[in-house]
Amino acid sequence: MRNGFSFLAAAVGALFVVLGLSIFTVDQRQYAIVFQLGEVKEVITEPGLNFKFPLIQNVRYFDRRILTLDSNEPERFITSEKKNVLVDSYVKWRIVDPKLYYISVSGDETRARTRLTQTVNAGLREEFGKRTVHDVVSGERDKIMEDMRAKADQDARKIGVQIVDVRLKRVDLPTEVSESVYRRMEAERKRVANELRSQGSAEAEKIRADADRQREVIVAEAYRDAQKIKGDGDAKAAAIYAQAFNQNAEFYAFYRSLEAYRNTFRSKGDVIVVEPNSEFFKYLKSQGKGGEKGK
Repeated sequence: MRNGFSFLAAAVGALFVVLGLSIFTVDQRQYAIVFQLGEVKEVITEPGLNFKFPLIQNVRYFDRRILTLDSNEPERFITSEKKNVLVDSYVKWRIVDPKLYYISVSGDETRARTRLTQTVNAGLREEFGKRTVHDVVSGERDKIMEDMRAKADQDARKIGVQIVDVRLKRVDLPTEVSESVYRRMEAERKRVANELRSQGSAEAEKIRADADRQREVIVAEAYRDAQKIKGDGDAKAAAIYAQAFNQNAEFYAFYRSLEAYRNTFRSKGDVIVVEPNSEFFKYLKSQGKGGEKGK
């Protein structure tokens, strides 16, 4: 009885061991390849519980998530102008064909990264060699990344890998090139500044000339109007004088003589030399009581 119970316990234990060796799970983040005596037997792409024959079959797992290939140091490339640029880039990739991936690189991620790095660098060298520094820095940067992704993906498919994205993080000039570029940029900015200053000076001269012309026109028109008003005033004054003269010529002459005396002898120091019998003294000569003229 006791022997029978021990045999049953041993059988159950062996069954659990066999089940433990036969059952395996595949995570949603993984692919699984089942090998039988070193050959690929089955590729499992869906997550869940799976079975294998113990001892003669084994399982290897491969990451199905998007991985990042990032260079440690910037790579040096040459543009169409024969100028060096330092490029810092990264690649997003993932396994899409686990069987081909295993056959091509033995499922070794390091070998896959080396192959992708060589592919991307060769493509970037080709793309940069067709463009100028301005194009690779800003002008056609997006196009370079898209073209590079398409070319790298075409080659990566041969090892069961998809290139999701290729990004240029930074494109810099080497130190020896940066100084000459900065000097050229500075000279260009100075040229533009001088051109703007000359344009401003020309515009200022134009504005000043127009202002001077308008001032001359305004002054001329004001002088014309003043002369017209003055002429009208003189004409009215002459008309009034003529009217007063016609009403009483003797009184008008007397009044004008008094104005002349006042203006002539305005100060005690004023001196005038004329003949005593001059018409200027006509109204200074007065008659005496007897009707005789004063001397």
